[in-house]
Amino acid sequence: MASNNRESDGNRRSISTDEWEDKLQKVKIPKSDINMIVMNYLIKEGYKEAAEIFQRESGTDVEPHDLGLINSRMEIREAVQRGDIETAIDLVNNLNPEVLDKNSGLYFSLEQQKFIELLKADKQEEALLFAQESLAQKAEENPEFLPELEKTMCLLGFNELSQSPMSHLVENSQRQKVASELNAA
Repeated sequence: MASNNRESDGNRRSISTDEWEDKLQKVKIPKSDINMIVMNYLIKEGYKEAAEIFQRESGTDVEPHDLGLINSRMEIREAVQRGDIETAIDLVNNLNPEVLDKNSGLYFSLEQQKFIELLKADKQEEALLFAQESLAQKAEENPEFLPELEKTMCLLGFNELSQSPMSHLVENSQRQKVASELNAA
């Protein structure tokens, strides 16, 4: 256990567990703030029924529009999770066209996933054309995308995508990662 008042790491002061617990007991967070955090989580993660029940039981004020967004968010998430990136992009643009315009990194991630999905569907020529026309241009405009583009392009060198050193990009966890990134926007 750390001792009281000992300086470590520059200006950081170590405190005992008892002192920490004492400080935590003194912090008072209004229940309404906690309720809004919970509600925000339920809405962002797509738990519509739970959000509606929580709203009734907690009395938390939520715009009906916010609850209505849950269905749209879930449609977008499901499109990404099944690899239908074009549909996901269309749904995002219908819901809020500024999201992808203002977040070039997110848009690049979606287009990168589209490239991966083309490869998974054994459409190498279409994937290569897409990479040349879209992904390469985005990496040229934003050099920070280049390392990700290089990793993704590595997949082209393998007939069996699962044999690539970047095989994790073709796993469902990659779709989930992109869906979560999009949902957080």
